[in-house]
Amino acid sequence: MTFEPTGDPLGRLARAYAAAREQAARAIVGQEATFELLFAALLAGGHVLLEGVPGTAKTLLAQTLAALVAGTFRRVQFTPDLMPSDVVGTTVFDPRAVAFHFRSGPVFCHVLLADEVNRAPAKTQAALLEAMEERRVTVDGEGHPLPDPFLVIATQNPVEYEGTYPLPEAQLDRFMFKLRIEYEGTYPLPEAQLDRFLLRTTVGYPSPDDEWALVNRRLERGTDDVTLRAVTTASELVALQQSLEAVHVGEPVGRYVVAIADATRHDSGLQVGASPRGSLALVKLARAHAVLRGRDFVTPDDVKAVALPALGHRLVVASEQWVRRVTPEQILARILDDVPAPSVT
Repeated sequence: MTFEPTGDPLGRLARAYAAAREQAARAIVGQEATFELLFAALLAGGHVLLEGVPGTAKTLLAQTLAALVAGTFRRVQFTPDLMPSDVVGTTVFDPRAVAFHFRSGPVFCHVLLADEVNRAPAKTQAALLEAMEERRVTVDGEGHPLPDPFLVIATQNPVEYEGTYPLPEAQLDRFMFKLRIEYEGTYPLPEAQLDRFLLRTTVGYPSPDDEWALVNRRLERGTDDVTLRAVTTASELVALQQSLEAVHVGEPVGRYVVAIADATRHDSGLQVGASPRGSLALVKLARAHAVLRGRDFVTPDDVKAVALPALGHRLVVASEQWVRRVTPEQILARILDDVPAPSVT
């Protein structure tokens, strides 16, 4: 499917999302809210971090989203012995030309799946950090730009698992949002607080009916492989991303975003609040959330819908709250209750 280079940007985005949902449903059972957030991040040009125990479809979600983009796709399995050059590339000597030349690594692609990113040591994570933030890599003092668009979908196991390295705050801040995929019932927020967020951003194991549908589809296909049709190209994706700039963010809504971020910096339960990068990520995700619902303007409800995945991973709980098992999500839920939302007419 291709989209015309001219015309209504909102209509183009709507058609792209409808086609993406149709294709994704062939590979994924349920998890509509999760896929919507992933597609929103794709449109907003932000990187995604998926966290969960093994076997909860983290890699499948990433592979499905990547298959919908007809650009280059690479997967890197992060391990404790992975070196930075294994990700970004290295300079090699060509004896025939009697010269050095750069051999690019797997990071030179449009969609990079960084599987189990927190199993790699700090030096390798730092190399990926530059690629995520600068959209380029530096090898032997020479910079090399990455393709446009460039999206990292990283998966990680919970930090309690053996052989994991916690991601530093600076690297976590580079992800537009973090999505936890956990066992049902283990999410740190009770139902009353979860209801304050318009999108349920945690996905447990499927229900028995959904799991049977998953098994039955596999039996009917007769193969583990699912062929998905790309719904856009790399160049068209860039145009779709630029279309988000047409989504209006009024000053009251913008100040509401700033007020939420500022409240996290002054909350006694938090040691580290959201950075200005978090405010920008929240605005971008809110824009994408609005356009996927057929609107060309952002409302406070759009902000609330994506506040948890956009800001939760940027917050560090104060030590006295940590020992009480208070989570950033619980504090963020309280902040959203306390910060008054503007009325938008």
